[in-house]
Amino acid sequence: MKLLLLLLLLQVLLLLLVQPTPICVGATPTDPFLSSISAPPSSHISPIASSMATFTPGIEEGSERHQIGSHKIMLIALIVTCTALGVVLLSLLCLWIYHKKFPHKSPKKSYQSNSDGEKGLALGPFVGKFNSTRMVSKKGSVPVIEYKGLEKGTNDFRESNIIGEGGFGCVYKARLDNNLLVAVKKLDCASQDAEREYENEVELLHKIQHPNIITFLGCSINGDSRFIVYELMHNGSVESQLHGHSHGSVLTWPMRMKIALDAARGLEYLHEYCNPPVIHRDLKTSNILLDANFNAKLSDFGLAVADRAKNSKNVKLSGTLGYVAPEYLLDGKLTDKSDVYAFGVVLLELLLGRTPVQKLAPTQCQSIVTWAMPQLTDRSKLPNIVDPVIKDSMDLKHLYQVAAVAVLCVQPEPSYRPLITDVLHSLVPLVPVELGGTLRVTQPGPPGSAPVSPGH
Repeated sequence: MKLLLLLLLLQVLLLLLVQPTPICVGATPTDPFLSSISAPPSSHISPIASSMATFTPGIEEGSERHQIGSHKIMLIALIVTCTALGVVLLSLLCLWIYHKKFPHKSPKKSYQSNSDGEKGLALGPFVGKFNSTRMVSKKGSVPVIEYKGLEKGTNDFRESNIIGEGGFGCVYKARLDNNLLVAVKKLDCASQDAEREYENEVELLHKIQHPNIITFLGCSINGDSRFIVYELMHNGSVESQLHGHSHGSVLTWPMRMKIALDAARGLEYLHEYCNPPVIHRDLKTSNILLDANFNAKLSDFGLAVADRAKNSKNVKLSGTLGYVAPEYLLDGKLTDKSDVYAFGVVLLELLLGRTPVQKLAPTQCQSIVTWAMPQLTDRSKLPNIVDPVIKDSMDLKHLYQVAAVAVLCVQPEPSYRPLITDVLHSLVPLVPVELGGTLRVTQPGPPGSAPVSPGH
């Protein structure tokens, strides 16, 4: 803009400098002052000049016209020259601005590259744990770990290092160069659904930090494969502990209550403290992981949605059979109460030791909710359906309280379900202080009996 103004000013000055004084041929001045200047007394005019003027009146007029034409030509030439120069300079300026604003990019697709420089990466350290770059995401930057490091840490993704499986790939145990043990989820993103889940999980997890939500360490890309790196959870999932080879023998009643409390705290953070609130949408025992101290953490956020997008047409109906709330399954209505329903199913699994869906016949299944609901509200029957591993190991009043919470969480009508904060407040008094609750055991009791707490 400054250059254009300068050029315009230059043109105006040139016009003022070269503009000729108008000449009136054969006209009589009307202003007395001009008349005295332009019309001197006739007595001073030479006879020869008078006679020349009389006989050659076109000579003086032609000379003046020739001078005016010369000035016009010079003026036009100067204007054309300045305009051309201005156009050239303006073009150069626009070209410079374009290259500054839109730098040259490689024609290759970033997803096809084997390096970790995809998607606008910028160099930067990752909290001193391992070397990484950072990927610019929609909000903030995401640590990107070199693919070669993951390949080396998993022994070229050897099958013996698989510690879990998902819908789009496997989870591997890896040891990075600095001897840090991590979990690496490998996703085959040939489909749009897999790519969407990968991007969604990375976008959400890199902004979330909570003791009961899995810690995201970084991501990587190699061809059609995507990798998400988490902290390693040494005791696997709640599902593997409950329904694996140990059949829940490691999980005592207090530990199960602690797991439920930890999961509730993670959900409360998503529902109440994230902005916008986040609905997990795939809460289940296989997505609740246990660290070396059996602290529970929520994982797998590929299907999670922000509250503001929950009713978007782009949100595909998803979930796991047995955990999906009826209103979401039938009408597609998704709210935080959908997560509360799934939490109620998890609580029933911890309480009863049963899987969420049991096959009765090749074409017939029964959910844990349908099977347990009539017996959960009957105090005479409830102790008989508890997981045999923990049977008679808890205060019956605590058992009734947990069963009541579970019944409320799995109500068919969403409005009858409690908020996860209310569930949390109901569970805190049932968990020993040393495990993160407020229950204080004052009298240990004889071997094989349930611990006794104050007032019971």
